Amino acid sequence: MARKPKWATITPEELKKIERNKVEVKCGFCNGTGKDPFQLLSKLSTCQVCGGKGKVRVIGPTMKCNFCNGTGVQPYTTSRLHCLACGGVGLVTKIKNPKKCHKCGGTGIYPRRPNPVACHICKGQGMIAKNRGGG
Repeated sequence: MARKPKWATITPEELKKIERNKVEVKCGFCNGTGKDPFQLLSKLSTCQVCGGKGKVRVIGPTMKCNFCNGTGVQPYTTSRLHCLACGGVGLVTKIKNPKKCHKCGGTGIYPRRPNPVACHICKGQGMIAKNRGGG
């Protein structure tokens, strides 16, 4: 029998705890305006990250995304995409008991040509939890 993913086994009590820990923050991609910062479709287009609200809910406590430096925009590209490490929010959940990522050496960047991408182990943050497996 296949193992259920962790999200499939969350109890209602755990879900309530997660919802209580969420905080509402200003969207990093549109800088809280709710409008598409690049006006891809039109000047009236809404932000693809916050859906035009200007705010997003994330699990707290939070810290600035190291990969995009809190801008919410995918770095190292000429495209107008949201950051893949933080989902365009500009913030990520703070890591408890952090240690330097062994894969990227703490940079959060996996060198790839022509454009670097976020490290798949630390998700672009350069840090992982001490109790997490790996080198």
